[in-house]
Amino acid sequence: MLPFTLQQLRILKAIATKKNFTRAASSLYISQPSLSKQIKILEENLDTVLINRERNNISLTESGKVFLQYSERILILCEESCRALVDLKKGDRGNLKVGASQTIGTYLMPRILALFAQNYPQIDLKVQVNSTRTIATSIIKREIDVAIVGGEMSKKLKKRLTIQPFVYDELSLIISKSHPFAIKKVIKKEDLYCLDFITLHSTSTIKKFIDNILIQNKIQTHTLKTILQLNSIEGIKTAVSLDWVRLFLHLQLKKEIKIETN
Repeated sequence: MLPFTLQQLRILKAIATKKNFTRAASSLYISQPSLSKQIKILEENLDTVLINRERNNISLTESGKVFLQYSERILILCEESCRALVDLKKGDRGNLKVGASQTIGTYLMPRILALFAQNYPQIDLKVQVNSTRTIATSIIKREIDVAIVGGEMSKKLKKRLTIQPFVYDELSLIISKSHPFAIKKVIKKEDLYCLDFITLHSTSTIKKFIDNILIQNKIQTHTLKTILQLNSIEGIKTAVSLDWVRLFLHLQLKKEIKIETN
């Protein structure tokens, strides 16, 4: 058990500031006898004299001055700890572990995190980028707090998560400006079977998602001619600048390619 209370520290600080028992008691909204009693108890517990008591002069002893320095630090820390708890409750302070799937982590998450950091500078952010399955598993294990992912997820994982739609993306067919189809306003489904495609690797959740969309629109994905599979978006961005590449990409990546190839 500590030999002092926070109220006793406040009393000592008030006496040092006001240099008068009556004024110190008034500033703390307590009676002067109560203040005197608390100081006496504090000195007994510490086994030292903190205050020089003279008729017209109240001052701290050397022990009192040393103890006051630590008392003020303790009181400041107490106030800061209370403010920290309030900030944490309001969402203005704390730690946040965020997850993202590969594509979102590369193209969308940096913008979101920059905006978040501007509005909540006291929040310590930690970001993990991995496959959708790995990120979902990390949430279940409570290794991360929240995540933004794209692509398909197993029903088993979905049952253990709370999932909310974040943004709806657009699926686009990207071809070279020099390709004959580039001047077409509309490309028919039948035209797709005449093209050579580059895609993400078959294990990619985004690739699986795109295939499902194509199948839902009665496009036979197994008959589309895939000439190259890559496991990174950066590789696709490089390859898309070549005339022989045709691929399906989502809206964010389409914007990136437009900027870099113009």
